[in-house]
Amino acid sequence: MDSVSLFSGAGGLDVGFEKVGFHTVFANEFDHDAAEAWRENRPQSAGVMAEGDIHDYLGSMDKFRGADVVFGGPPCQGYSIAGKMDPDDPRSALVWRFLDAVQSIQPKVFVMENVAALGKLSRWQAVREGIVEKGDALGYTVSYAIHHTSEYGVPENRDRVIFIGVRKDIGLPDAFYEALRAYRKSALPVREVLLAAGQYGTAENPQTCTSNITLAKQPVMRKSPYAGMLVNGAGRPINLDGIAPTLPASMGGNKTPIIDEVALHDPSIPNWFVTYHQGLMTGQVSPTSTIVPSSIRRLTIKEAAAIQTFPIGYRFAGKKTKQYKQIGNAVPCLFAEAVARAVRDAYLGV
Repeated sequence: MDSVSLFSGAGGLDVGFEKVGFHTVFANEFDHDAAEAWRENRPQSAGVMAEGDIHDYLGSMDKFRGADVVFGGPPCQGYSIAGKMDPDDPRSALVWRFLDAVQSIQPKVFVMENVAALGKLSRWQAVREGIVEKGDALGYTVSYAIHHTSEYGVPENRDRVIFIGVRKDIGLPDAFYEALRAYRKSALPVREVLLAAGQYGTAENPQTCTSNITLAKQPVMRKSPYAGMLVNGAGRPINLDGIAPTLPASMGGNKTPIIDEVALHDPSIPNWFVTYHQGLMTGQVSPTSTIVPSSIRRLTIKEAAAIQTFPIGYRFAGKKTKQYKQIGNAVPCLFAEAVARAVRDAYLGV
């Protein structure tokens, strides 16, 4: 099964498709460090990574005509509620370049991933309809749905829209969804994922974010200690017995999620932020009179990769902030694998 990987990033989607048996014949990524990470983890096929602007390669895409699948996640910043939601952001137009590649390659199936906002907000309705209409004009039946990746074993609250296009001569456009449901499974609690990453601060799991954790003088309170804004910056504490919040591409500084190291190793000890939150709610403590204990620290690169379900030992490239970015931008590998298996089962008869 041959595949073409577009907007590959560090290779989250690729990991899933590779595990199912897809062979990448062409990959493209604009960001140098992300492309380097993709290559480092695939030394035997590093040469298929074409680094640079996708516009420079569209004219030669027809050489891959007949590939089984084209998959990728065009940049989402223009559509994301975490971004400026600017329809004129030039990155927003890259969904159409993805479809230009589909036109040249004419795969049996295409899979395009993006932020959930593109799949549900009324302001992007015209974009959704445009993707379906252009796909139809190219000979594909196109549908889309928002998926909760935690339903596929990902210990993270990350929702994503998947546009699935099936060439009309193949038919069975809805078979993908039935096949995908078969791969649902529960996610492990974050505690188990982090403990498996190794002892914090050692060579196995080194500290990679040194951003200070200071309490907000005017905290934004919510019912949950894991919501609101209890600290300065957008980093929030992680509920060790649940799943992580969506890991942002802006990690590396004060937007990096926060761990209570003591509570991590002793489940009988409540997360420090639970106690602090209760104290704020009852008026027994104040931010100015409270000292953050030394056990409170930021998520490491290795831990972030584990939450995104990258394989153990997967390497990222560039400065630490670039490595966090590669992780935050990625499609969780377990979810990617479920999607790949559903595509295979529904349409490729393998």
